[in-house]
Amino acid sequence: MSKPRVLITTTSFQDTPGDHHRLLKETGWEIVTARGPLNEADTLALMGDFDGYICGDDAITAKVLEKALPRLKVISKYGIGVDKIDLKTATAKGIPVLFTPGVNHTTVAEHAFLLLLALERNFLFHTDSTRSGGWKRKTGFELLGKTMGIVGLGRIGKEVAVRAKAFGIELVGHGRHWDDAFAKQYGIRRMDTVEDLLKISDYVSLHTDLKPETQNLICARTIALMKPGALIVNCARGEVVNSADVAAALKSGALRGYASDVLDFEPPAADHPLTNLPNSIITPHIASRTNESVVRQASTAVHNLIAGFRGEKPEGVKNPEVPFKKHF
Repeated sequence: MSKPRVLITTTSFQDTPGDHHRLLKETGWEIVTARGPLNEADTLALMGDFDGYICGDDAITAKVLEKALPRLKVISKYGIGVDKIDLKTATAKGIPVLFTPGVNHTTVAEHAFLLLLALERNFLFHTDSTRSGGWKRKTGFELLGKTMGIVGLGRIGKEVAVRAKAFGIELVGHGRHWDDAFAKQYGIRRMDTVEDLLKISDYVSLHTDLKPETQNLICARTIALMKPGALIVNCARGEVVNSADVAAALKSGALRGYASDVLDFEPPAADHPLTNLPNSIITPHIASRTNESVVRQASTAVHNLIAGFRGEKPEGVKNPEVPFKKHF
């Protein structure tokens, strides 16, 4: 039986030392690496000669999948978001799309609070001042007693709620995943609509999937519902917010601050509306990029691909209707 040829494009997998490299080596696969995230043209250029694909946030479109066949057997997503993968086409073509649930919720929740605290305590202003030899100071705000609206209460949203309670923050939530016992334990009041949540929140923390109904969820219309001086933290997907509308609100003062680990275009152009404002903090999609989380995600992605090649169905499958077949 021939040896599988596998493409790996996620850079944190490649750059972070850990047990996932030993696991990968022990498979005996032929490994080819590229530096993602790749756009459609770059992904297309590579396709056609791989049995397996461990991807990050590459554009895996219908064209890419067509070119990848008939050789591509399994896609193993490093991470949980598969909005860059044409899941409908992958399913129609019989390609299982695997992902890694439950490996990065702690890390992303911690990053959400890094962003929130950086906004409320003017962190970058102060570090920029001292690094340049100054001693400029601005008065910040406490988190205690504020109301946080969490949009999306899956694994990550729940971890944010746990940390928010430790800060003495009042919680409201909205999302299709609702755990009554958890909400009762942490005092989370359920909002029937996102609009209801936005109206009463000092902080809005976004942790929802990207789907048609959540694209541009935060826009001029919904920002107008929010409290004056509210803050938004986005560790979901860049397309959940309308960048131009958020930038306009930051400039007008309708929003006091915006902090995000994701953008609608990554990497952004130099003139992206959200990367050069004093009350906007953008990190380069690294919320889940800790040594601990990378090793968990990468090892799970490799284990998933091994299972997929063997015809076994792992826990994280985005299109479970696709039949699994033994290939290697």
